[in-house]
Formats: sequence, C-alpha cells, structure tokens
Amino acid sequence: MKSSVPFVVLIALVVSRVQAFISIGGSGNTHVTITGHAVMAKIHEVCEAVAESEGRDFKPTGPSVEELLRACLGTATGKVSGAKFRTALNQIYKQNGLVDQDFMSSAPHHFNNEAFSEGRNLIIQGTAAIKANVRNDNFQSARETLGRVCHTLQDFYSHSNWVELGNKSPYANLIRPDLNIEKIADTAMPTCSDCASGTCPNQLLPAILNGKYLTSGYMGLFSPEKPQGKCSHGGETDLSSSQNPRGGISKDENHSYNANLHNNAVNLAAEATMELLEDIRGAIGNTNYLQLMGVARSAVLAFVIDTTGSMADDIAEAKRVAFDIIDSKKGTQDEPSEYILVPFNDPQFGPLIRTTDPDVMKSEISKITVHGGGDIPEMCLSALQLALTGAPSSSYIYVFTDAPAKDIHLKKTIIALIRSTKSTVSFILTASSRKRRALSASSQFKVYYDMALASGGQAIEVSKSSISQATDIIVDTSTSALVTILQCSRDPGRVENFPFLLDGSVSNTTIYITGTGLTFNLHSPTGVTQSNTVVNGPLGTIQKVGNLQRIQLKSTEMGLWYIDMTTTQPYTIKVMGQSTITFIYDFVEEFKGPHPGLAAIDGRPSTGSPAKLLLTLTGEKGPEAIELQEVALMEVSGVKVSIGTTEKIGNGDYLVTVNDVPKGEFVVMLKGKDKTFTSLFQRQTTTQMSQSKITIKAIADNSMLPGQVFKLNFTVTTNGTTGTYTINARNDKNIPMTHPSTLNLVSGGSAQGTVSLTPPGNTVSGTDVTLTIEAEGPGGSDSNYAVLRLSVLSKVTDFTPPKCEIVDVQGICYSSSCSSSNWEMSVNITDGNGTGVESISIQQGSGNFRKVEDGVIMVMGLYEASCCSTSVTLSAVDKVGNVGRCSYTMKSSAGSRLISMSLPLWASLLLYSFLCDAFPL
Repeated sequence: MKSSVPFVVLIALVVSRVQAFISIGGSGNTHVTITGHAVMAKIHEVCEAVAESEGRDFKPTGPSVEELLRACLGTATGKVSGAKFRTALNQIYKQNGLVDQDFMSSAPHHFNNEAFSEGRNLIIQGTAAIKANVRNDNFQSARETLGRVCHTLQDFYSHSNWVELGNKSPYANLIRPDLNIEKIADTAMPTCSDCASGTCPNQLLPAILNGKYLTSGYMGLFSPEKPQGKCSHGGETDLSSSQNPRGGISKDENHSYNANLHNNAVNLAAEATMELLEDIRGAIGNTNYLQLMGVARSAVLAFVIDTTGSMADDIAEAKRVAFDIIDSKKGTQDEPSEYILVPFNDPQFGPLIRTTDPDVMKSEISKITVHGGGDIPEMCLSALQLALTGAPSSSYIYVFTDAPAKDIHLKKTIIALIRSTKSTVSFILTASSRKRRALSASSQFKVYYDMALASGGQAIEVSKSSISQATDIIVDTSTSALVTILQCSRDPGRVENFPFLLDGSVSNTTIYITGTGLTFNLHSPTGVTQSNTVVNGPLGTIQKVGNLQRIQLKSTEMGLWYIDMTTTQPYTIKVMGQSTITFIYDFVEEFKGPHPGLAAIDGRPSTGSPAKLLLTLTGEKGPEAIELQEVALMEVSGVKVSIGTTEKIGNGDYLVTVNDVPKGEFVVMLKGKDKTFTSLFQRQTTTQMSQSKITIKAIADNSMLPGQVFKLNFTVTTNGTTGTYTINARNDKNIPMTHPSTLNLVSGGSAQGTVSLTPPGNTVSGTDVTLTIEAEGPGGSDSNYAVLRLSVLSKVTDFTPPKCEIVDVQGICYSSSCSSSNWEMSVNITDGNGTGVESISIQQGSGNFRKVEDGVIMVMGLYEASCCSTSVTLSAVDKVGNVGRCSYTMKSSAGSRLISMSLPLWASLLLYSFLCDAFPL
C-alpha cells in the first residue's frame, strides 16, 4: 500500500530546509534539524513498509508529526498522543546538541585536526552500542548514543574537504567497520594556502585536490598553534585561523563565499544520516526500529509488587487488574505497548521483567508466590529503582506493599530518578492491623507519601478487603493520551478555591482527592454544584476508598470549573483526562563556544538564575492547530505563580524564561487555545522541581567493557556553603564501584571526583546501567544529582556481514490480476567464519519467509509473496549486528509467464533486476 505523501518529497524537505551545522537553539536550522528531518523521513519509509506487510493503507491525513504517528499506529480505536513519540525523538536531539557543549574541544567528535580514524571509531563503536542496546530493549540508551553518533557523522562533511574533492555521495567507510579511512593527508603534508581575508572560496592546495587526500581544519580554542601549512577550521573562536595559512575550510554556516560548498555539505550530511539510520534499521528490524523512534502506543503497565507472606490478597488483585487491562484494551490505542514487573521482599528484589507481549506479562504475574518477610521492612525502594530505570520515561508505576522500606537510604536516589524520568509513582498501601500499629510510630512510612507527591502520584491507604476499589485508578491511567490538567497539595490544609479549565479535546475526566476527613464542593462552568456527600450527583459519581475520593465527571463541559476545599486537613488534588493536546519540556542552560546553543540540564536548575525551559507543544493536528498563551511555574504547596516570557522557535518548540522562580517545589503550568474546538485549555506537569546552589557535571561517551575498570570523572560546583560535601553514587545493576565519600568545596568553587565501575566479565553486551551521582551540602539543606545511562559493550572482532545470495526465482505474475498469482524467491545466506546468522527478517514486502535448512553458518530460505507485492528486501544479521541484504523486484507481464524454472545465478542477473547488497551495520 503506497502513501499519499511520496518519499522523495520528504527527502527534498531534508535537503532544502537545513542550513547550518550549529547546535540546538542557534539561529536558523541546526545539527538537530538535520537529524530530525532524516529521522522523520526514515520513519515514514519504515511505517510505509510495515503497513504494506500488514496489508493496510498508510495515508497520513496531514504533514504533522502527530498525523504521521496516527497513520503508523494503524486504525485501532482510541486517541493517539504525540508526547511519547516527541519525548523519544528529543532524547536523540538533546544528545546531538550536547556534543557541542560536552565535547567542544575533542577533535575526533568533530573530525577536526585530521582526526579521521579516531572520529570514525566513535561512529563504529557508537553504532555497535546502539544495536547491542536495542537487542536488550534498552531503547533510551540507544537513542542517546544515536544522537551523538549523528552529530559526529554530520560534522565530517562540514569540517573535512570531502565536498571540495568533488564527492557527490556520502563516505560509506565511515559506517562500515570492515573498511578503513583512505588517503589521509600526512601530518607533515601542507594542505592550505594563506587567506588573509578569511573569505576565500577554496584554500586547498592543488596537491591535495589532485591527489584526493583527506584533510580537515585545525581548531584552536585555547592556542593558535597548529602544524605548519595546515588548514584551520576558521571563525571567531578559532585562534589558529590567524596563523599562516590564515582563514578556514569549515562549511558550518552559509556565507556568500562558500554557499555551494555549504549546501553540498548539508545535502551529504542528510544523506549520510539516512544511510546510518538504514544501517541500524537493517540490524534491528522494522518493529524494533519504530520502538527505538518512540512510535508506540503511549500506555505502559508497570507493577512493583511486595511478595512477602501477608501480600497474597494484594497479588491476586494485581493479577486481576492486569488481566482486565490486557483483555479489555486489546486491539485499541489504549492497549499497553510495554509491561514492567518487579517483585521484591527481603532481602531479594527483582529481577526486572520487561516485555511487549501481554501473554508473557500474564504468565509472569501468575508465577508470583508469597514467601519471606520475617521482619516488617522490605526492599521496596531497590525494586522501585529497577522500575524507574527500566520503564520508559513518563511512565505510571504502581507499587503494592503493606510494609515500610528497609532501604530508606535510597530515598534521594529515587527522587532524582523520578525527576530525571518524569515518571509518576503511586502506592497501594494495605497494612494489616499488626503492621499498622508498627507503622504508626515509624517515620519511614512517610517516604511513600513524599515520593508520590514528588512524582505527582497517589499514596492510597486501603484495607485488604477493599483493594479492588483502589485499583480503579490503575485502569484510569493505563490508557493513551493521558494528561494532567491540575495538581496541587496543601499541608497543612486550608480553605481554598481551585479553578481548572476543561477544553473540547478532553474526555474521561477524573478528579482524585486524597486525605482524611475532607469536605469540598465541585462547580461546573454553568453554575451546577455537587458536594462530596452526594455520591451520584449532577456532575459526577464519587467513589470513596480509604483516603482516596475518585470523582468521575459525567460529561466534560467546556469552560472554567472550580473545586472549593472547605477543610483544614492535609490534601492533594489531581484532575486528569484524555486529550491529544499536551506538552513535554526540559530545563535548559545556554552554553558558549564555536557553536553556542542550549543544553538540557541534568539535575536541578541553578538558584539565583532565571529558569529556562525548552518546551514542545503537541496536538492531534500538529502545533499549528494550537496557540500557546501562557507558561508559568506554580508552587505545589503555595499560591505563587511565576509567569514566563515565551519565544517561539518553530515546529511546536518554545523557549520559556522565568525570572522570578518560586523558592520551593514547583511544577510547570501551561495555558493556550485549541483552534479546532475554539476552546481554552490548561495542562500541568506532575513532576516537582526546585532550584539548587549545587551543580554536578559528568560526561560519559565511551562504553564499558566487561571485566575492566571504567573511570568516570565528575565535577561538583557550589554557590552555597563552604565545607564538606557528601558524595553518593549508585547504579541499578549492583556493579561494583568506588567513589569519594566527600569533597571539600568553597563557595563559588568546584572540586572533581572519579567514579570507578567494574562490570563483571560475564555481563551481557548491550546491558544498560543507570548511574546516579548525588552531592549533598553541609547540614543536608541542599543537594543535587546527575543521572547517566552507561552501556556495557563486549569487544567486537567480527566485522564481516553475512552474505545473501539469490539462487532461484519462480512465479507467474500478471499486471491485470495480481491477487490470483504468486511468486517465490530462494536464497542462501552464509556467514563464513563470522559469529553466525542470528536473524533473518523481511525489511520490505508483504510476503512470508521460511527457513528451508537452518544452521548457524548457512541458512537456506524461501520467500513467497502475492504478485500484488512485487518488491522484497531481506536482512540477514549476525550475532554482533553486521547485516547483509538481498533485494529483488518481480516484474509484471501483460500475460506472459515470467519464469517457471530454476536458473543459475548468472542467468538471473541477466534476466531480472535485483540488488544483492551486503554490508555491516
């Protein structure tokens, strides 16, 4: 089935709109734009192939990202939110932009200083890590690495003389581990002539051009020194450009003297990015490729379950609600795209069970049996740490327990992970009477309430007999396109009026109010009122279980609603619904250098500075159908609202600056207008944030090797108190590690430390390790954190791809009646002395492939298809990710038989148009 939007149009969009090799946030288009358009074009291509294989149409209703996503996910009923998709893409784009900040002076990351072999190694190693991560379902780590690899790959075309040498296609050797970089100019070889003006169209010496030697400009950020006769990068920040030969050969920006060279570099960078993405797609397959890009339903079902002896009833209820969600939402957009399960007791916790198969989730949750639990506290936070690092960002995670946490020392690590992942954690607490008496005197039990509040979740206390009513909230949130309209907390409680806007795009609105002894009234835009004592009233039905009151509105009336709280008891309020209008965000900071821009902050933003947010607004018809009116930071437990100034960047992206930042915990509130329904809307984040006088910076670009020590340097800076700062570092895989326990800092100063990790020798290649580094000031009054995702990657020695050979094609295809005829293709796939064939998949085509003879080194297979699907591409992948391909197109006839006999390979080559192409990922 063909799309209504030709693929060539998307390629043209890639080439025509990208104008500059600069970082995110700069003027014009950026590195991120080059990556973004290539990513979207490849997603379009893969979605089209998947639709063809499923026998359905692929017809986006418009040009927006959201409309592409809807068409790719198919015709299942339900709302489709672009938030998860945009979040996944932003994970790629953010890391791309960060290369200019974190690796500003690294020549290999930018192909400066003729560091061609080193730069290529970054690409090859990074690509291998991406494939290994995906094989282990570690998609976020793969995305982050992909962003960095794309940046380095694109810089080759801007910083080298590949374009000046007259090349019209990308340099395939950069992404092929079996090939080397050829003809690099020797260190002593002069490469450029002098250019006093700095605006010469081509400074390269004739010997370089005629000899087809590769060179690149030298970048002098801190010194003007460079080898004699060598080209400079050029530009104001390059000190070497003032040394003979002056000038520079960078094509980063479009100037009158280098316009053609710049445009050619842009085009080749875009094409090279497409080739890299195709490389990765071939290794991981279409389904995993789309998941890597965030093309998946937004709902995730994540359970963390206490398995001690008193939890039998809770486990049975968790099983019931999981089965109900799986069975009732199957085939809809509300069907979870991923299932997470983490059991725990004492002293065991885990393992993390993660699957996309609902039947596997059913099986795993059915296997849970109660055992252990001699003393009351359990390893709850250790299990929650696994869930937070294993689940996708912005997941809803539910913890079932009847005991306090034994591992209370992990509290700050969990809070850091909640803020980093923006996931929401809710606790279903069912303490028995014996445990309740013990807990009443335990301050440790309060940790669950703190974490629920920090994440925007609920801490629901219920009896074991009424737990089935409390789990309705899980059904509510296990759905697509979920948005938060209002969330606030008051402790101590006070009489207060809480307004919130409901717009025409919102459905299934539910209000959650937690607390004991609460009284309130709900008011609609038309003046209708319902009190908390009316269970089934004109506005909604109220269900009370434990400390939770759940109000389901009977209809979503557009306009301004109010909740009047008339109590002084502590309470939390949360208003949620389903809508495709939502937003994602990151706190960012500006950075300087050759390519200044904006970088996402990993941790809490700095006290004393304006808060900057990079915000993306998304809706069903794309950002053009939505008008942003106001963005503010709102105190969670107070009344302060700080409105920011908004700068439109384009494509739904906005830069927001808030000068008067609230002193305590705050959330982000957004208001705007939906042009489709001509109604006002509001949306709010659930994750709490606050500022800190401490910052932690840590950069990790290399993968860890099993059995070898990996050292990671970090820097702690403070504008707060002088003294001894406590350092904690933890990882979610319990890999042995060391780090300094303290650092001494003076106000306005910084200090460095090193974390050393040693993955066991048997660690599986592609394992994802989440490292959290925390720094706490004297007295514990201030702290901050950095969260890094590291990968363990075994050394790769097999660089040769499997060989795919077409040995026979048979069939009769008529153009007049394709559905009544079939064709078939026989192939031999061999891997010689390699690691062996691991998988064979149909990359394009709607037929079926089966193995006729299966082996590790050689596989004989048969592809069969209807004559309505005449093109096929098979991908054969070995155990380390090298890929070989067979592509073939069956030609239709007006009525003659095309072939009905087995032919030798040379005859097939003469008679038919096919491509058999093998290369490594």
